[in-house]
Amino acid sequence: MMREQWFSFFALVILGVTVGGTQAATGLPPESARLIRHFYKVHNTCANVEPFVRHQVGLVWANDKSVAPKLIKLLYADCMVNGCDASILLDGPNTEKSSPKARGLGAFVLIDKIKQVLEARCPGAVSCADILNLAARDAVYFSGGPSYPVFLGRRDGLESNAAWIDFPSPSMSWESTLAYFESKGLKVQDMATLLGAHMMGRVRCSNILDRLYDFNKTGKPDPTMEESTLTYLRNQCPPKVRLGQPNPLINLNPSNPTHKFTNSYYSQVLTNKAVLGVDQQLRYGGDTYDLTDEFASSIEDFKGEFAFSMSRMGGLKVLTGTDGQIRLDCKKVNK
Repeated sequence: MMREQWFSFFALVILGVTVGGTQAATGLPPESARLIRHFYKVHNTCANVEPFVRHQVGLVWANDKSVAPKLIKLLYADCMVNGCDASILLDGPNTEKSSPKARGLGAFVLIDKIKQVLEARCPGAVSCADILNLAARDAVYFSGGPSYPVFLGRRDGLESNAAWIDFPSPSMSWESTLAYFESKGLKVQDMATLLGAHMMGRVRCSNILDRLYDFNKTGKPDPTMEESTLTYLRNQCPPKVRLGQPNPLINLNPSNPTHKFTNSYYSQVLTNKAVLGVDQQLRYGGDTYDLTDEFASSIEDFKGEFAFSMSRMGGLKVLTGTDGQIRLDCKKVNK
């Protein structure tokens, strides 16, 4: 679908327009075709699922603004590994959650709380995969972002494997990052937009030490990094920490410490102030530069694209119909 066609869809997404109340997931990945709006209301299994989820997310967000980036990151970690099947939520010694690459993921407790609330009101009806998609949307909304329609009807996967995790490196080139997104069924617009989630949240210093001290094994910092940003980040992230000292956490977007939905991330990229190398790389691709410039200039354009790309990601390799199951506890497969 061409960009100009996408914007007409974004308008519908932002306004929540549907056809007959159950608009199919038009424009999303093919496997999401059976997802619809108001799935639980249409099937009379949990008509008020969305207000229930939004209420629980709002209770947590009121006291912890970092829940927004945590939920976005958790949804990304689920959908981009084995599709949106809630496999990231499963406990176990060799599950995705147990992988060292999954360290730093959060908001599991909130998802469990929402599941408990829904089980009390609508037993055995709502999948953990749908809960995660709804919760991420609501956290985006509370942070000042768009409240877009979430197409529902996902079911939960039966397996989770730590070996499946293949997240891109924080220092990956834009070409390699694009290849990764395309391998998942997403496009360059999705890549440039979803990386914009780094507008909020935090990251370990270990993910940027190469840019600060030994870029491409030169023994020098990344020459593209703006000087005051380099100084600030070096003050936050020493080259080594003492034995027993924790790996410091820093804001992905130092200009947005309160985790608001903002387009300032793209201005940081344009002025060589991005924290992660993978983010700074958006400046060097033709299409990614154009998108970065557009989003830096218009938060409304960014909101529209973000809504659509989150919907596209939420439709990757979903299980529907009789595939998978509706877990009664998001942490384990039903007996």
